[in-house]
Amino acid sequence: MKHWRALLFASAFAPFAAANAGADNLYHDQSWASVASDQKASHIGDIITVVVYQAAEARNGAQNDAHRTSSVDGAVQGGSTNETAHLALNGGYSGQGQVSRSESFVTQMSVSIESLLPNGDYAIAGQQVMHINGEDTLIRVRGRIRSIDINADNQVLSTRIADAQINYDGRGFVSRNARPGLIQHLFGLLGLSG
Repeated sequence: MKHWRALLFASAFAPFAAANAGADNLYHDQSWASVASDQKASHIGDIITVVVYQAAEARNGAQNDAHRTSSVDGAVQGGSTNETAHLALNGGYSGQGQVSRSESFVTQMSVSIESLLPNGDYAIAGQQVMHINGEDTLIRVRGRIRSIDINADNQVLSTRIADAQINYDGRGFVSRNARPGLIQHLFGLLGLSG
């Protein structure tokens, strides 16, 4: 009899147990992607580290040489007077100028993906503001990158950014004192500064 009661009880609650039982999918796209692939930015709003390494060197030289010689000869004779004259003019110019410039800028900063372009590239932009000892420094990076240029550490080199706009601006006590004063600027305009 107890066996029949247990069977009757089980059959009465079997529909409820079946309704609550369900299989969970152990595979989720997001969790599996983090195990099987690198954590690369690929969506709008994702963060990418830009390694800014810009080095530029330019040289420009010019040399100019000019030389000119003019001479005039003349003679005057009259009776027993015989006068001759010779005039020679020589002019020469030699000029040389050279300009050399070298720049280097290295930093790292994070930017975000602003939009996905039709060809699959990412439009990125970001800025970093630092305030250190009364000096404000602003770095801005904007441009376009390809997904294959993002390395396994979710970084991209600044040399791989197309249409790159990299701005670096510093303002404060140090920047003001590094600039020449009014008198030095005036002497520079007059060509008197060394």
